[in-house]
Amino acid sequence: MQKYLIKDISIVNEGKIEQKDILIGNKRIEKIDSNISVKEKCIEIDGAGKHLMPGAIDDQVHFREPGLTHKATIHTESRAAVAGGITSFMEMPNTIPNALNLKLLEDKYAIAKATSLANYSFFMGVSNHNADEALQVNKHKNDICGIKIFMGSSTGDMLVDNHNTLNKIFSECEILIATHCEDERLIRHNYQALKAQKPQLEPSDHPLIRNAEACFESSLIAIQFAQKHNSRLHILHISTEKELQLFGNMMPLAEKRITAEVCVHHLHFTADDYERLGYKIKCNPAIKAPQNKNALWHALLDDCLDVIATDHAPHLLCEKEPPYESAHAGLPLVQHALPLMLYYYEQGKISLENIVRKMSHAVAECFQIKERGFIREGYFADLVLIDLNKPFTVSPQSVLYKCGWSPFENFQFPASVEKTFVNGNLVYENGTVNNSYTSERLYFNR
Repeated sequence: MQKYLIKDISIVNEGKIEQKDILIGNKRIEKIDSNISVKEKCIEIDGAGKHLMPGAIDDQVHFREPGLTHKATIHTESRAAVAGGITSFMEMPNTIPNALNLKLLEDKYAIAKATSLANYSFFMGVSNHNADEALQVNKHKNDICGIKIFMGSSTGDMLVDNHNTLNKIFSECEILIATHCEDERLIRHNYQALKAQKPQLEPSDHPLIRNAEACFESSLIAIQFAQKHNSRLHILHISTEKELQLFGNMMPLAEKRITAEVCVHHLHFTADDYERLGYKIKCNPAIKAPQNKNALWHALLDDCLDVIATDHAPHLLCEKEPPYESAHAGLPLVQHALPLMLYYYEQGKISLENIVRKMSHAVAECFQIKERGFIREGYFADLVLIDLNKPFTVSPQSVLYKCGWSPFENFQFPASVEKTFVNGNLVYENGTVNNSYTSERLYFNR
């Protein structure tokens, strides 16, 4: 296996930025020190003026395989991920068929083993009818990232609104439970009320239908179940100011039993952007009024929100067209999530240290991922080399998503991902992806 020596690089890790050398070999970080010299053959990389970060870990993606491969595949979206500095992902179970048992779950692992360029894990899905099967994950605590419960809209038979099922899962699950929280009863009520007023709905109606109250009520129920049973709960894609009162920052992340995620599109877009982007930014939960974005940023930096993710959910452009009812919800994000956070670094909104903490360290800590998420000797060499002085503009030609579009087209990012290493392999360099390499399954210390 090829060894790499990166010289004179600014390493962003565990709250510090230090000028060091780093030696990569045998999938791992072999040495971090000043002025490393080696006798064996290796490729030397000049890191002067650039920064090295642990690869981002995305705890929520939809890569659409199996069953929806006209939109995306594990291979195509993992290519986009590594090009954007994401070296590991956790994928959702609402593929076709829904991943509702261990056999179907392992089928997805087999696809990833053969085709993924980024390290991978997959959530077990829950329906109103498969609680016993879903709880088989208790026998595989170190092999599976968690259980996913859609307490709001989903694909197929995955909406869980039966409180007996919820009670069983929350009382018996021994690993992390991730939830999509939106109250379907309130959403239906809001839709019917608005439809009665205006038969032709518009993109800007989406946050009125999937409003803050629907998110809050569902998140509150999830938290009540978790508190009742002392479950390990992780609520995904918080999108409202109202929900933030449900989360705290009075203890270290490692001690929290209830954690929360915010996604990059809720940190960037607001309801004002529907006029420009229309259904391209329709997603569940909805992008809402600007005060929510401001509150989310405050909560993220104040540690009430624990991790940054994407909820990458690609659809073809033809699937994002009116009418409202048939325009699919979700947008592609993995290629541009880290560059977006680097944009907010340039804007003075967040430090490089906090980007790394929220996109790498905290995700690894939250899920108890084994030997990843930090730049430490002996850890897997999942690394991203960043050039803060190399702006780029998103064009249709540069987009690697299979769906072929991005909500950031024509947006100029101030910094670029120059190189991405996955398990010590150089899988991306200056616009070129090495498709010959496949990655590894994530494992957990539980």
